Amino acid sequence: MIDNWFKEDIEYIYKSHNIAVIIDQSREGQFLIDLIKENYTFYLIKDELDDLKAKYEIEKNKKQSKKFLIYTHLPKDKLRFLREYCETNGSLEIKYFENYIKEKVHDHLKLNLNIPKEELISAAKVSLGNDQTYWMDLSHKGTGEIFNLEKELLSFIDDPHEYVQKYDVKVQEVFYKKVNELIGQNYIPKPVETLAKEVVFTLFDGLLEGNPNKTLFEVYKKWLDSKSCQQSLENYLSQYTLKQKSDIYSIHPDHPFLDMDKLWLENLGENLSDKSYQAKALSKIRQRIKSKATRHLQINFWTEVVELITFDRNQIAMLESLEDCIKFYKDKFWKLDHAIRVLYASFLESRKIITPFQQHYKESIDLFFHKWFAFVENYKSTQTGKLKTIIENTSNKLAIVVGDGLSYEFTQDIIQKVNNKYKLNRKFDIMLAGLPSETEHNMSQLYVNTGDVFSTKRERENYLSGQFPDKNMGFVDLESVTELTDKDSVLICSCKDPDKLGETYQQKALKYFDSIASLYAQKIEQLLQNGYSEVHLVTDHGFVLTGLLEESDKIEFSSYGDVQKSERYILSNSQQSIDKNLYIEREINTKGYKYAYFSKRLGPFKTPGVYGYSHGGLTPQETIIPHLKWENTPSSTSSKLNVAIDNKRDLQDVTGDLFGLKIKAESETLDAFSAFRKIILLFFHNGEKYNESDIISIKRGEEISKEFQFSGKSEIEIRVLDASTKEKLDSVTVKQSTARDLGGLF
Repeated sequence: MIDNWFKEDIEYIYKSHNIAVIIDQSREGQFLIDLIKENYTFYLIKDELDDLKAKYEIEKNKKQSKKFLIYTHLPKDKLRFLREYCETNGSLEIKYFENYIKEKVHDHLKLNLNIPKEELISAAKVSLGNDQTYWMDLSHKGTGEIFNLEKELLSFIDDPHEYVQKYDVKVQEVFYKKVNELIGQNYIPKPVETLAKEVVFTLFDGLLEGNPNKTLFEVYKKWLDSKSCQQSLENYLSQYTLKQKSDIYSIHPDHPFLDMDKLWLENLGENLSDKSYQAKALSKIRQRIKSKATRHLQINFWTEVVELITFDRNQIAMLESLEDCIKFYKDKFWKLDHAIRVLYASFLESRKIITPFQQHYKESIDLFFHKWFAFVENYKSTQTGKLKTIIENTSNKLAIVVGDGLSYEFTQDIIQKVNNKYKLNRKFDIMLAGLPSETEHNMSQLYVNTGDVFSTKRERENYLSGQFPDKNMGFVDLESVTELTDKDSVLICSCKDPDKLGETYQQKALKYFDSIASLYAQKIEQLLQNGYSEVHLVTDHGFVLTGLLEESDKIEFSSYGDVQKSERYILSNSQQSIDKNLYIEREINTKGYKYAYFSKRLGPFKTPGVYGYSHGGLTPQETIIPHLKWENTPSSTSSKLNVAIDNKRDLQDVTGDLFGLKIKAESETLDAFSAFRKIILLFFHNGEKYNESDIISIKRGEEISKEFQFSGKSEIEIRVLDASTKEKLDSVTVKQSTARDLGGLF
């Protein structure tokens, strides 16, 4: 604020004169001069020679209507040549800068400041850019308000050197004293990065003890919210040493220490059978789940831990049919599979942490499997010919995403990531996979309604397109879907993940599953934006995770005759002698085999190779698979304004390098939602986007004309998109004529 008042003093002089002399004997006001001197013809007068030189130049240029600004520390009586300007033009004398500050505050705000000189001058420098409330707070609350540490400290601890450079040495010292006072230390000169570290470690100590300083805690909350400052937080955390605590749950729930979360997990795992310990821990964990720190530091496993250890196993006893088991799995039990997957992704290599939670999970699995396999003789696949059925039952523009190895629980992550403005039709939910639930067999079940097995993707696609010769059907890899993917009325999009990743890296691939879910969600949204009325998501099979595997978990299966052993099933040409308490036998016709055998346990059959991520068995995780359907239905509040390209015919054969685009907006309704729309234009050449327009606002009944250049591109596709939803509104292909532009010669 002091800068504005100083500028007012200078401009008051310039109202009547074109020369202003500032005499600052205090030498404290130069920072104010530095703010304005570029706006005038400026002279700094240090001695008699400067005095003479300035006088000469001003007199020489006096008639040029310039404004001259003279600044000096010399008293008026020491000026020999410029003194007359003080009398005949205008001058401002500052003998004691602190008095100048007090006078200005009193004149403008009627406040009396009783603050030591050093701190008052520092306050003036800090006030630059602030409004009058800065001085009001300083007057009422004292010198503690010179620096708003709650506001300033984050910038300081994020980059100490850069922060202090904006202040001179005296102001820096005042700042350091205030910071030391905040953290309860006496001021001692030290490197600025040392002080910043002491501030952060004081904060960390307070969080560890459960009682952080109020100001530091407010700074910490802003730190968590700041993406640009995340790296500095990680750097400080890497330097901080956690102190041992007698009560690990007395820590503040917003703490940033992953090691403390791991300690909680270890202790909870050791006491899973202790209900009183569990109750105390759950109370703290629920506070932790609500914490900003868990979200911003991506500590994302506590919700799953609660789901796992609070699951009511007594519900399983109520299941009385396969239908009950299927409904129970898709309503409730999938959450346990999701929980253990998240824990495996974070802690599979930490045996001490994961072992008790895995054991707890398997105890629930064993109870559920007991019921599932009691009724599984009634199991029948509903997967065969699913793509044909979907296509036959709609006349809408349709896209089907065919995933590989998408379990029901994993697709819940995809559902969460797809924008909820697109309606998820809950009528479509699950289907039951064919047996054995492996890729070649089950992909054929999806594409081929006869039950035949085709070994290649190309064969399956050729079969499906042959079923609909009158359909404009296309096939594409899901990763290749772009804004241009909208030509086919029926589009089949294939994706090999997560099955390919899982089979390659086994459980190590789990860290990538979140990005896989994001890929599916982004491409589903893109297809809906491209004008597909409905997008289905189906898959061939699910998967199981065996986690940490002991040798005793591997199942030895004694067999005879021609058999093929896999991790989750065994194929045989001859009927095997089995213990029906341990195994399930199914008559099949696949790969030339007549029988398939499945274990009633989660553990794998003993086979060569690695274990961990697998499929092919008869468990609900592998066989209850998703069939999801999103519909592109506009919400009641979305814009109804139709926007279209109005001169498409003119753009089919354009002569010259310039072409005009006419965009028209019309609507049959007159409600507020059809009054205007914001759009963007996308430009494509050879299937690649090369340009994007700024946002264009268009009103109902308005026609907007835009002119563009071919710039060496003889054919350009232009798409009109809603700027907010990215929904495709219209498109046109602009073609440059091969005829020579004769420029009006004829």
